[in-house]
Amino acid sequence: MRAVVLSGSGRYADPWHPYAETSAALAGIVAGAGYRVDVSDDLLGGLADLGDADLVVVNAGNPNTPLPEGAADPGPASDDEIAAASAGLDAALERGIGILAVHAAAATLPELPTFVHALGARWLEDVSWHPPIGESLVHVVGSHPIADGLADFTVFDERYSGLRLDDVIEPIAEHEDDGMRHPLIWARELGHSRLVYDALGHDVRSYESAAHRELLGRALDWLSRVPAPTYDAS
Repeated sequence: MRAVVLSGSGRYADPWHPYAETSAALAGIVAGAGYRVDVSDDLLGGLADLGDADLVVVNAGNPNTPLPEGAADPGPASDDEIAAASAGLDAALERGIGILAVHAAAATLPELPTFVHALGARWLEDVSWHPPIGESLVHVVGSHPIADGLADFTVFDERYSGLRLDDVIEPIAEHEDDGMRHPLIWARELGHSRLVYDALGHDVRSYESAAHRELLGRALDWLSRVPAPTYDAS
C-alpha cells in the first residue's frame, strides 16, 4: 500500500504548528501500519498527483492565516493549481481512497469544496476555539470499529472546540470543556472512500501518547479497507 503525507508549507503554513515535525511523526506511524510513505510539502500538487495512492494524510493549515515569521508570501493559488488538485481528489474519491485529516486540516484547502464537504465539519474563525494546550482527557465514544475496546486516555494537546458540523459524522472520541462535549475524532464513508478526522496533533507531543498512536493505528487499518465494503452503487 502507498501513502502520501501532505505537509503544510507555503500558504498552508502558519506561526503555530510545526508541520514538518508532525508530518514526520505521522509518516512514521503510517509506515508502521505497513504503508510505503511519501511526504510532500506541495499540498495542491500532491493532490493533483495522487495517482494510485491508497491513503492520503492531510496535515496543513489555513491559507488565510498569517505566515510564519520571515516566510515569503507565495500568494494565492492559481486557478490551474486548484483545478488540478480538485480533479485529482475527485478521481481518488471516485475510485476509493483512505483520507486521514489531522488537526488544522479542519481549516485547510478552502479552495476545494469537495475536501471541505468530505471532512463533515469545519473550523470557523471567531466561532471555533480551543482551551490552552495541556494535558487533556479524551473520551472514547460510539460504536465505530475504530473505537471498539479502546479506553479513555490522556494526551498533551490542543482540544478543538465549536467546530461547525456540516454533515453526518460517526463519533470516535470527544473532549469536555466547561461542561460541554465536543467531537475530536470521527469517521465518514464517502461512496467508495473513507475518511477519519483527528483534531489532535498540534505538535509531536501528541504522538508520544501510546493510546493516541493505537487509535491512529486502528484508524489506518479501517481506512485501508477501500473501496468501502459498505458502498452501495444502487
